[in-house]
This record gives sequence, C-alpha cells and structure tokens, in this order.
Amino acid sequence: MEKISLDAPKTGSDLVLETLHDLGIDTIFGYPGGAVLPLYDAIYNFKGIRHILGRHEQGCLHEAEGYAKSTGKLGVAVVTSGPGATNAITGIADAMSDSVPLLVFTGQVARAGIGKDAFQEADIVGITMPITKYNYQVRETADIPRIITEAVHIATTGRPGPVVIDLPKDVSALETDFIYSPEVNLPSYQPTIEPNDMQIKKILKQLSKAKKPVLLAGGGISYAEAAAELNEFAERYQIPVVTSLLGQGTIATSHPLFLGMGGMHGSFAANIAMTEADFMISIGCRFDDRLTGNPKTFAKNAKVAHIDIDPAEIGKIISADIPVVGDAKKALQMLLAEPTVHNNTEKWIEKVTKDKNRVRSYDKKERVVQPQAVIERIGELTNGDAIVVTDVGQHQMFAALHYPFDLPRRWINSGGAGTMGFGLPAALGVKLAHPEATVVCVTGDGSIQMNIQELSTATQYGIPVVVICLNNHFLGMVKQWQDLIYSGRHSQTYMNSLPDFVKLAESYGHVGIQISTPDELESKLQEAFSIKNKLVFVDINVDETEHVYPMQVRGGAMNEMILSKPQEENE
Repeated sequence: MEKISLDAPKTGSDLVLETLHDLGIDTIFGYPGGAVLPLYDAIYNFKGIRHILGRHEQGCLHEAEGYAKSTGKLGVAVVTSGPGATNAITGIADAMSDSVPLLVFTGQVARAGIGKDAFQEADIVGITMPITKYNYQVRETADIPRIITEAVHIATTGRPGPVVIDLPKDVSALETDFIYSPEVNLPSYQPTIEPNDMQIKKILKQLSKAKKPVLLAGGGISYAEAAAELNEFAERYQIPVVTSLLGQGTIATSHPLFLGMGGMHGSFAANIAMTEADFMISIGCRFDDRLTGNPKTFAKNAKVAHIDIDPAEIGKIISADIPVVGDAKKALQMLLAEPTVHNNTEKWIEKVTKDKNRVRSYDKKERVVQPQAVIERIGELTNGDAIVVTDVGQHQMFAALHYPFDLPRRWINSGGAGTMGFGLPAALGVKLAHPEATVVCVTGDGSIQMNIQELSTATQYGIPVVVICLNNHFLGMVKQWQDLIYSGRHSQTYMNSLPDFVKLAESYGHVGIQISTPDELESKLQEAFSIKNKLVFVDINVDETEHVYPMQVRGGAMNEMILSKPQEENE
C-alpha cells in the first residue's frame, strides 16, 4: 500500500474532517461524547463543514437521512461509543431498508480497551454488520483517508446504503506524518451499472405482445434521477404507471397514465391493474410484502421484467421472466434508444381509467375534522410544491393517498423499516438542505413523541418547518387493525396522557396552533403557512374513528380490498 508523506503531522481527527471536506461533504449531524472528543475538538476550529447538534442520536441519523433523501447527496452523522452508537442503530437500519447513502462515524474506546468491557464500549462492528452495506474499524491513523474515501464510494454507488466507520479514540487523537493512498481500489466491489443489451431487447419484444402492460416505479427511479425517462417511456408506449410508496412523485399525481400507489393501502385502480396485467415492468422496486400482499397471487397473469441495480432483489420475492441488473436511468435510456415497437393499449387504458375514476372517498363530516381533508387542503395551500416528510402510521398513508406529488424527492418517509419518530428530525434535515423550500412534517400524536426533543434542535438553528400533527388520541394504524381484525379490542392503543402540544411547542420558542373543529381548518392552516421564519406546530384534533382505505385483506391478493368502512362499525 502506497505511503504518502505529509508536509506536517496531522491528527486522525484532522484527517477525518479534511477528507470529508475534500469529498464535498459540507454538513454533518452529530452528538458528542467521550470517545469522539478528539474529533469534536478538531471540529471547533474547522471552517469547511457545518455541524448540526441533534438532541438524540436517533434524531441525528434521521436528520442525516432527510438531508440525503431529499438531495441525493451523502448524509453524514457522528455519534459516540456504547449507548451513543446503539442509539443510532434504528437510523442505520432505516437507511439500509430504504437504500439511503449514509456515512456514520461511531466513536470507540481506545484500542487497548476494545474487547475488555471498557466504559461505554459496544461491539458496533458486530452489531451493525447485518444492517450496513459495509463497516470498518480503523486500526491505524494513517489509514483514515483511505477508509473514508472507500466508505463514501461504497455508500453512494450501486444500490446506496449506510456505511459505518468505527473510530477508536486514540486513533483519532494520534498524529501521523504520512497517510496511505486514498485511491479507491476495490476489485471485489464492482456494481453493475450498465444493463445487458439483450435483456433490454427482450423487454421490448414482450411489450409488443402485451395487451395489458403496467409499469411499476419504485424508489430506485428517484435515486437514479430517472423520472423524466420513466415518463417518456410510459407516454411513448401508453403504459399505465403504478408506484410503490417510495416511488411517489416519479410521475405526477395528475398524469393521465398514473393509477396511484399500489399495495396494502394502494388505490383500487393500481391494485386491480397489477392483478390483471399480462406484462409488468418493475423498475427500482424490490417487491416488498406491503406492495405485493400474497406473493403467490401477485400479478399471477403477468410476465415480469424486473430492473434493479441490486441483483439480490431480483427473484427474491417475485420470479422475474426478464431479469435486468443495472441502473434505472441507464435501463430506461436504453429502452428509449431502441427502435419503437408497435403496441396497442387503447382498450387497456380505457379500462384502467374507469377503475381510476372509482376515486377514494371519505365521509365529509361537519362536526369533526377529517384527516383526508387536512391533507387535501395542505396540497391546495402549497400548490403541491412542498417537500412532505411523514412519520409512520395512518397519517403517512393519508398523506400518500391525498397529497398531489408532482416531482421526485418531494416525498420523504420511512418505507421499509416503518420507523415511528422519523418525521420531525428528517424534516429538519430536509429544510437544512433546502432552505428556500416549504417543508411540511405530517405526523401523529404517537409518532411525534418518539423524537419530539428535536424541537430543541429546530430552535437552536432556526429551522422553520410546518409540523402537522393529526391527533386522534390513538396509535391510529394499530387501532385500525384492532378494529378490523381484532373485533375492536383496543389493547394499549389509546393515548390518554397527551401533552398540550401547543404549549409544548411554544415552550421551545416555536409557534403553536390548535385546530379542533372543521370551521377553523381553513383560516388556521393559512396562518400556519404564512409564517416563514419560525417552526409552526399545528395540533389538529381529527376523527378518531377514521380509517385508511383502501386496505388489503390480510393474507389476500391485491384485488381483495376493503374499500370503505364496514356499515356495522360504530361511528
């Protein structure tokens, strides 16, 4: 390994910051502690990187995720050893599930104490091995630039994902007068970017035979910046488009070929189209269980072409007749570059459009605020131009179904892991990355309390997001399942000791707004969105009996959906 002499000795911490800066990193999220004090001492005088102090390590990770998801850039977080590192586990696992490029520095005890149960020691390399794309433990100060450069390369290429660098305290404090060459040389890591040309041709050949084709667009379309190519391909061949949860925004909600989100709470049109299709082209979508329902019945009449940058995902859940490993943008460009094949989907489009017209509806009650109405009004007030970040639960599905998404990277949420507490910190990370954008955090009374301490971070850095809390005094999605599957036995889902969220927000120096009745909704939402220089927390008492529909029948096929609330259910 080539050694490069330095003009003057540098500490490991200096090398960390200089390497990150040289690689284009300008923002990191973190929380100090004993094992990372040398690094924080170096941060004190380093001018090229902005550090954002979270209030909990999980919050720091979600802030970094929001930053990464909304920009496509690498998110970077720093936490200390032991409990600091273990507090970050949820964020790392979340990033792994949703293919988020993340670099996480975990402090570690000095090398002499590793494996000896030293104070605040945890085997973070062992713990994170299943939930990272790769991880390192630095054993030599001179190796820091090489390891960081490799880690960034791994995190941001192929299928993006989190990489952990475990940094012993003494390694970060020691000086070195040389470094090992940081040139990336990873013969065992060579992700396939260019799809196979023959497989691309097979897709078009099958498309020419298909009478009922459907395009399934996943989060990989956003990550590959391939939305324009997706739309062009769909329009050229008049193929209806279904998105996964994370694929929202890759085709505009208003586009005539868009059928909606598919899956457990997907639209009627989307799920019926996937059921009846004779050819499915899935791009950047991993066929998770919330999308497919029972895999034995999913798209059983369809030939399946599966385009994905991760070969491990192809054939894992749904068998692929035409497997294509490669980048989504490259694949679509190759499909568009081929001579146009003849196909006729006119009758199919007519049919799915009729299904699409079976619009999702809800009972517009006068006495109580409906969560769907809240989301629809926010869509109108923001002209569909906000970046919407959600927590996990009913509010997430209401936002997914009722907000008009027209552009990619405007829909930020925890898809694969389903992490409650994701919303608020992620929204702060988004706003820091996009200071001019309107950023809305849609949350619930359960989720918001998971990381509500990040209101303090928003105060410290003056981060003005709009928090919409759909407060039904329940763990709503769990309650919905209890209503529909467990005969209404609400075991431990009622939140009967909620704080006054308005006063709580005000105690942090933010603006608090309470909405309790439908006639307050319009004026107070307008007020909330008129305030541009402060975080606004809007606590909205919504109908506690409302459910998210459609809902797939448990263990059933995609076309087995509950479309509305059963009549016999008590209001």
